Amino acid sequence: MLAYTLIEKKQQGKALTKDEIRFLVKGFLKKEIPAYQMSAFLMAVYFKGMDADEISAYIDVILHSGKRVRFTDKSAYYVDKHSTGGVGDKISLILAPLAMASGRVRVPMISGRGLGHSGGTLDKLESIPGFRTDLSLLEFRKQTDAIGCALIGQTADLCPADKELYALRDVTATVRSIPLICGSILSKKIAEGIQGLVLDVKTGNGAFIPEYAESRELASKLKYFGEAYGLSVRPVLTDMNQPLGEKIGNWLEVEESLDVLKGGGPADVRELSLVLTTQMLSLADPGSAAEQIRQDLETILDKGAAFEAFLRIAKTQGADIRYLENPERYRPAKHIMQVKAGREGTIAAIDTYQLGLDAIALGAGRTAMTDKIDPRAGLIVHKHLGDAVRKGELLVTLHSAKMKAIESLAAVIGQRFTVSGEFTSKPPIVYEIL
Repeated sequence: MLAYTLIEKKQQGKALTKDEIRFLVKGFLKKEIPAYQMSAFLMAVYFKGMDADEISAYIDVILHSGKRVRFTDKSAYYVDKHSTGGVGDKISLILAPLAMASGRVRVPMISGRGLGHSGGTLDKLESIPGFRTDLSLLEFRKQTDAIGCALIGQTADLCPADKELYALRDVTATVRSIPLICGSILSKKIAEGIQGLVLDVKTGNGAFIPEYAESRELASKLKYFGEAYGLSVRPVLTDMNQPLGEKIGNWLEVEESLDVLKGGGPADVRELSLVLTTQMLSLADPGSAAEQIRQDLETILDKGAAFEAFLRIAKTQGADIRYLENPERYRPAKHIMQVKAGREGTIAAIDTYQLGLDAIALGAGRTAMTDKIDPRAGLIVHKHLGDAVRKGELLVTLHSAKMKAIESLAAVIGQRFTVSGEFTSKPPIVYEIL
């Protein structure tokens, strides 16, 4: 087989066989197929898609490119959550310790870095001084069983094909592809040894897939292929027509997560954390009333037990928890600039996708695979959909080590907000649970 002919075949919209897909992925992993050819294949999939057999084969070859975690405690229920990505999405930092603090489940969570305009859970965790996300699979398994949760990135021996493909998709604009998303998410989740999986499938202008019908299709396919591998899968379709919470950027989002873990924080971040964690515990115990589960989780948040659980996770993984106990110890960004509204009215629309790119321009993400992230960089959004705004009122605060980036962005970031005299209604936080 030749990579060239397989790329051409997919460009023509023809289905590849399982052996052909295995040849491409394994060849790329062994560096026998160069990145430029794999990029061409990913782009062909982006435009032509894959049928069910191709998606299944793609998941399978990535899954079997490395090791799998095997938990042996049959009395425990192992469950995880995955988000398809959005702007200001820090839910994993809240949900994992919240579920752990409930004592009802164990949460082995393998997360990724920023992808496209969306921030990554690993980058947020690594903004915490000393926090190790590079645990081995053995350490990962032992910590999950010892304290109830572990938060790590992909190891070299777990789905290594996905790790390479994930980085390539990030810089080749091939993120928005249902088959590629299915392969990436499900291979890792199946490999991490869980029984249940809650999926936060974003929809709206800040999501990788903005259209609701297409987002629902992704949710349905993730459920179908996940259940084919024996997982219990609960997709939740949620809104991404505006940033989640107020803070966008790695340490900034950690700060906001800490607020929620202590019983405060933005209402939308708290609400979505409770909804998704409730679904996780419902998978573990289908006989329990969801309303009671939620009430118990609210109590855990309000009493600070989830915050204490996060401290335990962080300390176990090497973090200096003094920064979590006293966030003011953390040195702020070198440059901070406030941007004020240029007119009066109501926030009728927000270009959420562009705000994600703006955070990257400030240093909070990558534009190339080799870029280093500034953990202090990002922005704070002070106005959301439906909010009234007066001329001269604070709209956004920019944080960066790069003064030129701040100055350039300050001149245009107001354009991300549509201010008008009319506004119908705010979108719901949760649209549908499948």
